[in-house]
Amino acid sequence: MTPLDGTGSVADALARLTTAADTGVPCTPVRDVLGTTDIATAYAVQQQLIAARVAAGATIVGRKIGLTSPAVQAQLGVNRPDFGVLLDDMDVSALPEVPSSRLLQPKAEAEIAVRLGADLIDGDLDDAQIRAAVSGVAAALEIVDSRVQNWDIQITDTVADNASSGLYVIADNWLTLDEVEPIDVTMRMYVDDELVSEGNGAACLGDPLIALGWLARTAREYGQPLLAGQVVLTGALGPMVPSPPGSVVRAELSTLGTVHATFSKD
Repeated sequence: MTPLDGTGSVADALARLTTAADTGVPCTPVRDVLGTTDIATAYAVQQQLIAARVAAGATIVGRKIGLTSPAVQAQLGVNRPDFGVLLDDMDVSALPEVPSSRLLQPKAEAEIAVRLGADLIDGDLDDAQIRAAVSGVAAALEIVDSRVQNWDIQITDTVADNASSGLYVIADNWLTLDEVEPIDVTMRMYVDDELVSEGNGAACLGDPLIALGWLARTAREYGQPLLAGQVVLTGALGPMVPSPPGSVVRAELSTLGTVHATFSKD
């Protein structure tokens, strides 16, 4: 591939992904302008997408970690995690239905959500510091989505596209780490009462708290450290599955309980 000008490639990818989001028509992969290895430039696209959303009135409320499960990595043909930004308007936990009209190609993942009680800015960000920063954990469904047609993505495509973020639902049953160990949680997910995905905490980079530590260090490197009060979706516990309009998704996470989402028919 001929080397591309970083500024031009960012602008091209940004325009393509923005148009897809605005029109609801998925675009071709952006790796043709970003390449397949320049992760920093892909994050630059992501940052500009988020900056535009914030300028339009959205508020950053946390992060999501993607590509933590070997099963999901295999589904998408990638071999490393990534992260995206959670905005307040992505949280549909309080809605009676997930608005399918806001989604292009949705898939559901069962995850463990973490709420932070302390900043993760300074220090070694070692296991003890990460654990001490967690004020609560809960069952969650991340509704991932892709602006890239047919989910034809590689790592730079998904990073630029805010880690293929869409919407999310978090159950209201928050527990402390004294009450549950994320690595020990088992998961079964159903779509329309059919078992479609199984997994456990160990499928998430070996432990959701390991994934949280990876995110804390990586986010700090990018100048966007994790802050007290933010929520983190720590990554899929099993394979993601399509969640088309009209479907009902339910995930049962041992100890943490059940989280569910009904997708509107239009």
